[in-house]
Amino acid sequence: MIPVNSSHSIPMDAEFPEIPAHQRISTRIVAASFIALAVVLTMVGGTLWLSWQLEGGAAAINDAGSLRMRSYKLALALDTVSSKGQGAAREDLRQLDITLEGLRRGDPSRPLFLPEKPAIRTQYQVVTTIWQQKMRPFALATLAGDPAAILAYRQAVDDFVSEINNLVFLIEHDNAHKTTLLRLSQAVLIAMSILGTVMMIYLLYLWIIRPVVHLRNGIQRMAAREFDVVLPVETHDEFGVLAEGFNSMAAELASLYHGLEARVHEKTAQLAAQNRELSALYDITAFLSIPASIEKLCQGFLSRLMQLSGADGCSVRISDPDGDNIRIVVSAGLPLKLVNEEQCLKAHECLCGQALREGVLEIRDFRHLPHPQAYRCEEAGFSGICIFQVASPQSTLGTFALHFRNEHILAPAEKQLLETLGQHLGLAIENIQLSAKERQLAILEERNLVAQGLHDSIAQSLNFLNMQVQMLEGALSRQSLTDARQIVPLLHAGVEESYNDVRELLLNFRSRLEVGQLEISLQKTLNKFSQQTGIQVSLESTGNGAPLLPEQQLQVLFIVQEALSNIRKHALASNVSLHINNQHEYTLDIADNGQGFDQAQQTKQNEKHVGLAIMQERATRLAATLNVDSAPGQGTRLHLVVPRASTAVHQGKS
Repeated sequence: MIPVNSSHSIPMDAEFPEIPAHQRISTRIVAASFIALAVVLTMVGGTLWLSWQLEGGAAAINDAGSLRMRSYKLALALDTVSSKGQGAAREDLRQLDITLEGLRRGDPSRPLFLPEKPAIRTQYQVVTTIWQQKMRPFALATLAGDPAAILAYRQAVDDFVSEINNLVFLIEHDNAHKTTLLRLSQAVLIAMSILGTVMMIYLLYLWIIRPVVHLRNGIQRMAAREFDVVLPVETHDEFGVLAEGFNSMAAELASLYHGLEARVHEKTAQLAAQNRELSALYDITAFLSIPASIEKLCQGFLSRLMQLSGADGCSVRISDPDGDNIRIVVSAGLPLKLVNEEQCLKAHECLCGQALREGVLEIRDFRHLPHPQAYRCEEAGFSGICIFQVASPQSTLGTFALHFRNEHILAPAEKQLLETLGQHLGLAIENIQLSAKERQLAILEERNLVAQGLHDSIAQSLNFLNMQVQMLEGALSRQSLTDARQIVPLLHAGVEESYNDVRELLLNFRSRLEVGQLEISLQKTLNKFSQQTGIQVSLESTGNGAPLLPEQQLQVLFIVQEALSNIRKHALASNVSLHINNQHEYTLDIADNGQGFDQAQQTKQNEKHVGLAIMQERATRLAATLNVDSAPGQGTRLHLVVPRASTAVHQGKS
């Protein structure tokens, strides 16, 4: 095999030179196709025009020939005009005028027109002149009663017909000439089709097939490891560029073939390094996705990071919310004295704080710094340090540092991997912080609802009991047993009411639902309400929509329980109905026949029952709407609507 000098080869990733538009194969093919199409369309258009002219000429021959028959027919009609009237003669006269005028104007829709040759137009003018100056006046005079006019018409009709014959002959001669041209154009079209097909086949062979054959032969030779193959570059079109590229590729392959084994080992090592980095990234990312505390998360992160980077020590530091201080969360491989001294530092006084503000910070050798003794890391025996940010898309949370006792240089890819790991750690820490805040907010919100429930139920009952106890103390101080006996039943009823409220709240807080259990729980709640109060209840459900999520079902159940509690305490109702419609939206209606209340008066006095406020807050958590309709003496109706869009949102959050 002949060695190839790789210094003259074109790099494999070099761009192909731009091909001028007029030299491209596509331009040639399109141009040749358009030329062939233009010629064919011209020839076809010419044949169509000739056939149209022939058809119009044939119609002109027919109409001109009919003038002879109409002339003689008019003569016969004029002979009998005295005995049979003038109707037939006048009609023949009108038809002659129409036919001559039609030949003059033509009719493209038939088609009908005289050829544009001067001889034909002149002969038509002769025929028209004879008709206008002789034949038509004689016919009109005959119709007017002149007996001599019919004789003049008969004498002139033969000459008139003779001129018509000349006109017909000229038109027929012109049609015969056009017929010859039509046949000749068709023969030329056939010949051009055959010639064009042969030329197109030759051009395609010249432009495409032959270069493809050369390229195929070159590929076959290259497959046989003949890397010295050179394709002829005969054109400057796409195949010429391909041939040049093929020759460059063959030269490059020839140069690469000698050092292929070394290249394979090099690429294998690179792939192995990348696989290790990907494996480490996957391992650390998978670990960071496991729920754990920030300390355990950082501890596991550091242990994996030391194995990956070969560092002698590591630490993770988190900054305060205001960014003034930075403290060590976990560390590994660092002396205890160093950890204690740098447990919490001002951000502007340490290298980690500098990286917190500026990004990646790398010190390969502390001895190269102006004052190496000023750094505790150098005093602890470390020669270099590399610090990366622990950041999320929203903020920078802290840093992690790699400590090296010997000089260590991080490759750019290694730095990029460590930066990515710092971002993953930042996301994991931020998720833990957000989860903690979310749990705290959920607890605070539920405590608020509990407080409202206690205020609306037990607090009011205890206030009532407090008033009754004060009244009992007054009665006992007066030694009025009658008043005391009247107060004791009230105290007993108040205690019983408080006990029922406590049991009801405990029942609400312990409620847990799974998908599809809402109606069963509602029916149990209604049955228990009816047993405790004696109020008649009914439950009706329609629709076959998808069930609500467990959390949504629980909130709906709480709203119903709160509504029933309000009915028990305030409505004085004898009947309660609950209707559910689960179609496009989930709607729930609770109605009672109790005493109701004046909504306008309540709004005017800026009052709102705590139970209604609790129900409104739970509806807001569902992204639902809650409306209350009531009037004195007409009961109360509560209407809850949970839209399907709200369900989708909650599903996404869950």
